[in-house]
Parts: sequence; C-alpha cells; structure tokens
Amino acid sequence: MKGRVLVAGEAEGPLLRLEKPLSFWGGVDADTGRVIATRHPQQHQFLAGQIIALERSIGSSSGSSVLLELLDQGCGPLGIVLRHADEILALAALVAREIGIASIPVIQVSDSDFRQLPPVLHISVTGEISAAQ
Repeated sequence: MKGRVLVAGEAEGPLLRLEKPLSFWGGVDADTGRVIATRHPQQHQFLAGQIIALERSIGSSSGSSVLLELLDQGCGPLGIVLRHADEILALAALVAREIGIASIPVIQVSDSDFRQLPPVLHISVTGEISAAQ
C-alpha cells in the first residue's frame, strides 16, 4: 500500500493502533510517552519504539510541542500513520527533523489501507507501507 507523505522518513517497527483519536496535549505524558488520557482505550500504553496509527489527533495545537518534546527525549513514536491529514503532528515531525532531533515519517492512508495495516510494518521515504519481518 502507498500513503500520502506528509513528512518524509523511514521507519520499521510494531504497530500501535490507537482505537480513538488522542490529544497529545494532556493525553500523553511528555516525559515518558505513556498515554495518560483516562478514557482512552490505550491508556498506559507507551508510544516509544512503535509506529502509531490513529485516525486523527484531537485537542489544541500545543500537541505539536508535546510530540516534539517526546521525540527530543527519545520516547516518541518511530512513525505516524494517519487516516486524516494532521498538520499539528506533521509540524512537530518536520521541526524535529529540521533541528536534528529525530526523523520520523508521517503518512496519511485511505480508509481501507488504514484498516489493513500489518502488525509490524515498514514505511519507506516514498510512503510505501509493507509488512516487516
């Protein structure tokens, strides 16, 4: 499958599918990368070391600063796959790459591709998504 590249990068790792939209501002602990939103199905899950898939983020534009902080501390996701384009998350990934903190891909995919993401995946710089070993 191929997604629309919002921020180019390459990543490989396990998929953490977030079942509901998530606010990074107030929903993720900026020091640990743990989901702390009390009503979120993935509460207590860690974003680090995983490619996260979410339909979209919610909340304020401050979410980009939380994602940037996560990436700076090494507890952010390896990559982000979105169902709906999210400029807030893409901005954080772009800034992180430009200032040399981290380089993670942010990819938007179709509904059908979003439902079919493999449990361990590889994202290429061109937006190709495939199952990884």
